[in-house]
Amino acid sequence: MVAQNQELEASYWVKTRSSLDPAESSFLSWTGKIYAFVPGEKRTLLFKMVGMSVSRCIPTEAGCWDFTSRELTYYLNPETEEILHRWDNPWTGETVPVMHVANNPVQGHFKGKFPAQVDDESTTFVFDIFPTYPNPLVENTKLAEYSPQPTYQAAELFKITVPTTDLFNLELPSVSQLRLSWDRIGQWLPWMKMGDRSGYLIYSAYGSKVKGFDELPQLLKDEINTRVPLYKKAPKSFLDVEDMTSWLYFQQNLDAYLAGERFPLPAAEEN
Repeated sequence: MVAQNQELEASYWVKTRSSLDPAESSFLSWTGKIYAFVPGEKRTLLFKMVGMSVSRCIPTEAGCWDFTSRELTYYLNPETEEILHRWDNPWTGETVPVMHVANNPVQGHFKGKFPAQVDDESTTFVFDIFPTYPNPLVENTKLAEYSPQPTYQAAELFKITVPTTDLFNLELPSVSQLRLSWDRIGQWLPWMKMGDRSGYLIYSAYGSKVKGFDELPQLLKDEINTRVPLYKKAPKSFLDVEDMTSWLYFQQNLDAYLAGERFPLPAAEEN
């Protein structure tokens, strides 16, 4: 059967991205590579990466859900695949602390229709997202040298494929399998201290839904168990705070960065 474009109710996206059971924390995990794309230069593989998301969907009214989640992504040495705590910047010659991704929370509201390509075997959701907003770091002169661009701009390209039989099985609160493809084009990260140098980062990653915390990659389990147990579970309810980003996290933790502290900073488990 040729895939057909369909508009699916939000409940189908909820059981794909997370679960219809609000008591359940759902886990995604991904791995990939991050390249430097500099005009006139050959590609440079800067980092490998491994990451995870733990999420929950909470019904609010008929056909509507609050989505709440936490995300970690670690930048790895591209040869040894060990966590990088300090990075030798090949363009500036400076060694800087590595500020890994610790986004708590990442949230949204799911309602309405979600476009998908559906065939007998698989259903694929495609999201091409182009976030653009004023760069929060330029307002502070101490931060401007790290990220002087007046506008934050990126492209995030997602393709998420699940079994069609799982998706339309009314007895399942969550799909049993998920294949994630994620590509991103973004500006230099503030902690890289690249200033206004031309160029971008290209992220290429793939991943899957895992059945629970114990099925995450060992590196992530070790980090979460010892340093950031907060990421074992999704928030219990929708949090009335701004979504965390790498830019906001840098802004909030500049002093720890300048002191050379290890990231992500410790985060205790929720009571």
